[in-house]
Amino acid sequence: MAGRIRQADVEEVKSRINIADIIGERVALKNAGVGAMKGLCPFHDERSPSFNVRPQAGFYHCFGCGESGDVYSFLTKMDHVSFTEAVERLAGRIGYTLHYEDGGAAPEHTGRTRLYAANAAAAEFFRSQLLGAEAEIARRFLGERGFDAGAAAHFGVGYAPKGWDSMRDALRAKGFTDEELSTAGLVSQGQRGVYDRFRGRVVWPIRDVTGQVIGFGARRLFDDDKGPKYLNTPETPIYKKAQVLYGLDLAKRDISREHRVVVVEGYTDVMACHLAGITTAIATCGTAFGSDHITVLRRVMGDDSTAGEVVFTFDPDAAGQKAALRAFADAKRFNAQTYVATGPDGLDPCDLRLQRGDAAVRGLMETKAPMVEFVLDQRIAGFDLAAVEGRVGALRAAAPVVADLRDALLQPEYVRVLARRLGMDTEDVRREVERAGRGASRREQAPQAAPEAGDPAGAPIVRVTLASLPRTSDVTLERDALMGLLQFGHRLDASLVARALDLPFRNPALDAVRQSVRDHADGMVRPGWAVDAIGTVREPYRALGGELLAGDFPALDDTAAVSSAADLARRLVIRGLDGQKNELLGAIQRVPAASDEGREIRLRLRELDAQRQQLAAEA
Repeated sequence: MAGRIRQADVEEVKSRINIADIIGERVALKNAGVGAMKGLCPFHDERSPSFNVRPQAGFYHCFGCGESGDVYSFLTKMDHVSFTEAVERLAGRIGYTLHYEDGGAAPEHTGRTRLYAANAAAAEFFRSQLLGAEAEIARRFLGERGFDAGAAAHFGVGYAPKGWDSMRDALRAKGFTDEELSTAGLVSQGQRGVYDRFRGRVVWPIRDVTGQVIGFGARRLFDDDKGPKYLNTPETPIYKKAQVLYGLDLAKRDISREHRVVVVEGYTDVMACHLAGITTAIATCGTAFGSDHITVLRRVMGDDSTAGEVVFTFDPDAAGQKAALRAFADAKRFNAQTYVATGPDGLDPCDLRLQRGDAAVRGLMETKAPMVEFVLDQRIAGFDLAAVEGRVGALRAAAPVVADLRDALLQPEYVRVLARRLGMDTEDVRREVERAGRGASRREQAPQAAPEAGDPAGAPIVRVTLASLPRTSDVTLERDALMGLLQFGHRLDASLVARALDLPFRNPALDAVRQSVRDHADGMVRPGWAVDAIGTVREPYRALGGELLAGDFPALDDTAAVSSAADLARRLVIRGLDGQKNELLGAIQRVPAASDEGREIRLRLRELDAQRQQLAAEA
């Protein structure tokens, strides 16, 4: 029976994978110094990027929450897969054949991997059915909305036959069990067993940011279908509707490059926008736009400044206005500026493209208005601005919107905008906005959090980080030298590295890291050695090791970084030689100059001076 994956294969797959490619599918990464990349952490919500990736080391570390690891730990934490599934997924990605040891646990063929496989098989089945005679109604539906066969193929659109078990039988034939199909949300349970969830509908595959099919959205086609107009995959272990954005797999590259995302309301709107040239369009899947969607988009956008744009398209009816107000409440968490774009005559992007062409869809972006103005107009719309009482009421309703603006430069501008809208004195409006802001601050004040639990004696746990290290010359040398050795040690002279790492450090935390690096130094030529070294650092210093491996090493380019790392290693050795010399100079004062011990000390001093001169000459 097949068992555990051979360790040699685990290492080989990891060495062939660029960790930046895997993480970059979920997080927008930017160059951040020599051999480093940076983005918004996918493991916690943050305003500015503190998530560092070192592709050469195959390592990531967040300076905010402390999460760190290699490509396997990233997948297990991010996608909630087992270690075996992570290795198998990456091996499949590069076409590498894994070998299993006998006697161990069997490789996992259930769980999330099977759910992904079932959804992929279902997507292929639906696509194939779109070509059949029964699917004429689906092809006509797409054609009437301006989508030809090429568009359907690009988005993977398919058709679910009207039969109760067509898809179920097709996937059973591929080896999937009813339990797996039910867990994947592809079938429903009835009194006589399971039956196809999607029947007689045009079907859109919903993919995660990496392009894997995780669920489906389906639109009713037949008049005798008594189900909802749109039917989506239910919540499953891999499909969480509050986090899913349709079209993100196709849009993510342009979103990251342009720092713009266009949020539309439906699958056909996404298709219309992409075909018209707005390739950053995405849509939610059967749920309102919420905070989890913002978190996903910010990581893809690299939303660490106010330079980006998020454009919402809403229907101008009451439901659309309500959706806009709800989105604004969450959209305040974007660093990017938010806008609202409404089509002429209330046309959504799909109908706009159909009636007026691709140029009209692209022009929709030119008519966008700041979401703040849209919300202000909604807040004051119900008041009679011709009456004093109406203007005062409108001001009280709208002032909190301006008070909530984070940008200190925008707030005074919108005070003036609101004053013009209401026909009131700017100073009166400013005072009301300030009052609304003070009221919000009082409401948001929370009780002080309890101190973090510590050891049984009550002492708090102290997390050692780069920022907590003392600011002395010795610590600076040890810190920078360790950073250089972890990141570039494999490219330095092995004897120099060994001499530097054999010398005890004066800072206990850095010395703990040094010991682990020294113990792994013989394997520096092996990819991933530094990650293994950091993994053995004793607590509470392991996070410090991760920061040293992921931190920004000060150098202009790669060549300069290697040279600097070598120079720092030499300085450590020279410091050690100087320490030995000082000890000998003290000792020689205590022995007769003509004695054997005195002569031996003088000989040793000359040897130390020679070694120091040689190291200085190599610099």
